[in-house]
Amino acid sequence: MRRRSFLGLAATGVLVPATAQASGRTRWVHAWTSMPQLTEPGNMPPPPFTRPDLVMADATLRQTVRVTLGGRRLRLRFSNAFGGAILPLTAVTVALPEDGRAGASAIQTGTVHRVTFNGRSSVDVARGALIVSDPLDLTLAPGTNLTVTAYLAQGQASSEITSHPGSRTTSHLLAGNHTEAADLPGATPTDHWYFLSGVEVLSTASGVVVIGDSLSDGRGSTTNGNDRWPDRLADRLKGRVAVLNQAAGGNRVLADGLGPSVLARLDRDLLAQSGVRWLILFEGVNDIGTADSAEPAQKTVADDLIAAYQQILDRAHAHDIKVYGATLLPFGGSGYDAGFREDARRTVNSWVRANHFDAVLDFDAAVRDPASPQRLLPAADVGDHLHLNPTGYRMLAEAVPLKLFR
Repeated sequence: MRRRSFLGLAATGVLVPATAQASGRTRWVHAWTSMPQLTEPGNMPPPPFTRPDLVMADATLRQTVRVTLGGRRLRLRFSNAFGGAILPLTAVTVALPEDGRAGASAIQTGTVHRVTFNGRSSVDVARGALIVSDPLDLTLAPGTNLTVTAYLAQGQASSEITSHPGSRTTSHLLAGNHTEAADLPGATPTDHWYFLSGVEVLSTASGVVVIGDSLSDGRGSTTNGNDRWPDRLADRLKGRVAVLNQAAGGNRVLADGLGPSVLARLDRDLLAQSGVRWLILFEGVNDIGTADSAEPAQKTVADDLIAAYQQILDRAHAHDIKVYGATLLPFGGSGYDAGFREDARRTVNSWVRANHFDAVLDFDAAVRDPASPQRLLPAADVGDHLHLNPTGYRMLAEAVPLKLFR
């Protein structure tokens, strides 16, 4: 297939995103995202914040997120994609955490900004809808943790709500309105994000979206440590490119798993994101691992994954988004290690390596055990022979050539 040329270094030697070099214009670019999902029963807000058909009534929700791109103006996105009723946001604030940490409940009160929506402090988000806040002035450096606090007076009148369960970041719930409080003593912690789906900044930079499963969502990483491999990649890029993690544990390419399939969510989670120039596609192991282990089924799932990858390529290229394909990691010794599944993984990886993508990220080669290539390197294995530990995630991030984002 035709390869797109990469733009090089600016005269100053600074890595400049291709879109910014081409236009130099300032526009809204995502600095942080999370993939919206229907919240499973086990990931609903803890008692007393979940009642039958009523969630977070008279409750304050404080969350922290880590932006990968800096800016002086920002706006928030809240999603009610899977809500069974209107999402009534009574009041929202943003601030910097007191000590800069992810998962903190204390904030720097001098940095508190009230968030408005078309000039109003409250907003009702319709079922299935997304709401974007008014812009506000708050300077953020790349890698800054940002605290977002929301109060729901009436609560959401449904047992179906939108969240991102795999936050690996602690949020805090407390009865009453505490959106501007310095701290939330006695709050109930929960390691999930709810409702918040994006933070945008005004920038000339561009972003790379990561479409993936639990290996990108960060299972095996450190809670409040921001050491998933997309986080480590963002650290390497030093704020020159936004890294937008649109992964979810249990997700699949071909069929719904935890969250809609990649084919079903591509428009929302990639094409509708602001300021995106690149896609890293690193998903498919759950399709192989949950398919029938008989040989005909494995041949089918490999062929179907390859066809799906081509669909994703075609749809992304239509929006001038370059697609970098990542090889699937070994899973020998895990619960997926059965039947002809390893053959399917190798078939898919051979296709990925055959120059169909704009570039290939050989994650398989980065973390496989040279002595047993069907297994993960022991130093990278979290222990279940499927997911990585922080060392393994660092190895994946280091396997991504930064020149791909020039």
